[in-house]
Amino acid sequence: ALYFIIQGQREMVKVEKAKKAPVRLWVRGRFVGFRRGKSVTHENQALLTLEGVKTEKETDYYLGKRVAYVYKAHTLKKNTKYRAVWGKIMKAHGCNGVVRAKFRKNLPPRAMGGPIRVMLYPQHDQALFSSQLAIKYQSTQNQKK
Repeated sequence: ALYFIIQGQREMVKVEKAKKAPVRLWVRGRFVGFRRGKSVTHENQALLTLEGVKTEKETDYYLGKRVAYVYKAHTLKKNTKYRAVWGKIMKAHGCNGVVRAKFRKNLPPRAMGGPIRVMLYPQHDQALFSSQLAIKYQSTQNQKK
């Protein structure tokens, strides 16, 4: 509250603060399936689509970011029914903005089509990170020769 003195009398004026929109530090994504071939499924690598990501080049920003699959269980643990499986984005998958992620525990098949949260941390310098990836890629190519 603010107080103003007008003509010798003290009057109180109530000032409301502007409400800020909550800040969301994660990007929405979907778990679309496991990496697979014709006959073999790799359950330890999940394929994710991210909101607003349509090309392979746009996925570079998300490499190394942490990912969470949040779900609701029936029983209470640590005073909550919500649990999370954490993982990390490994690399791009194809050229349409799909990424591969590795989770600490493999995601259950019932999670397919479900929401994923891509945290906007750890934050790193993209130019430096891209150059480190290029060096790492070149060194693996040289080892194969």
